[in-house]
Amino acid sequence: MNDEELSFIRRQVKAAMPAFEDSGLRTDLWPRMLRRMEEPSPIFGWFESALVALIVMSFLSFPKLIPLMLYHL
Repeated sequence: MNDEELSFIRRQVKAAMPAFEDSGLRTDLWPRMLRRMEEPSPIFGWFESALVALIVMSFLSFPKLIPLMLYHL
């Protein structure tokens, strides 16, 4: 490639992708982070307990599933 081709490509890229006007943050993220840290953690309910029990029972019933599941992780 010569210089003319490179300058043509640069002009085309600049025309296709204009420069960003304002790339800074609009708000401070730290207060939102503090509010999120003070929120209560999710509750482990009966449905999640039933799912865990079902998974454990299936692994106890079919132990050959364990390496298969570990392979897919």
